[in-house]
Amino acid sequence: MRLDKYLADMHVGSRSEVKILVRKGQVRVNGEVAKDPGMFVTAQDRIEAAGETIGYQEHFYYMLNKPAGILTATEDKKQQTVLDLFPENLRKNLSPVGRLDKDTVGLLLITDDGALAHRLLAPKSHVDKVYLAGTDLPVTEEDVKRFAEGLTLSDGTELMSAGLKILTGDVKADPFGTFIAEAPGPDDHLSLVTIREGKFHQIKRMFEACGKKVVYLKRLSMGSLMLDPDLPEGEWRELTEQEIFSLQGERSAL
Repeated sequence: MRLDKYLADMHVGSRSEVKILVRKGQVRVNGEVAKDPGMFVTAQDRIEAAGETIGYQEHFYYMLNKPAGILTATEDKKQQTVLDLFPENLRKNLSPVGRLDKDTVGLLLITDDGALAHRLLAPKSHVDKVYLAGTDLPVTEEDVKRFAEGLTLSDGTELMSAGLKILTGDVKADPFGTFIAEAPGPDDHLSLVTIREGKFHQIKRMFEACGKKVVYLKRLSMGSLMLDPDLPEGEWRELTEQEIFSLQGERSAL
């Protein structure tokens, strides 16, 4: 592909910004200063920009700790979206995998790997998604049983069996020992919910069917990918090679 497209795709900058780097002599191909931003290069060429080696990467994967008040969308004319939290030069072709409600926080995978996203979200994939939920009333063993049996909502929507674990005492972390529980107040009742679907407002509607209101909801994990406890809300980071490998392993096993 063209050198300027290669560097733009690798998030070095826009194609116009890359052309400026070339004109300034700050781009090298196989050790030689590049003079033409339109020259053709391959993934096997050694390409440097501003002294940094730029290896070719087919897809990009990011973990976002979504804050409340942000739309899970690629763009919106009136409201801030999750992609607005990323620098403009990184946003190309990125999309969130699945949706979190505006007031729901926690793990959101952002990627340009459409095939992986499709397979993680496909109903037949049965990828577990784990949430920390806070409700206005205590969760009961009867609720646990109803979740396990599979609820039918008031509009006739039938849901698959879901996991519900009551968290008691002064909870500092979930049973995995990984995630700090940030419930909004001392009177909220915490539980751990595991679902394999992603229907509209699903967890909120499940608890409503049991006579309870969700006052706090945080996604902790999606398949093998777990929210980094050191990642503050509103911040993002690239996935590690091991995290990517594990997700791709799940995809190949589907």
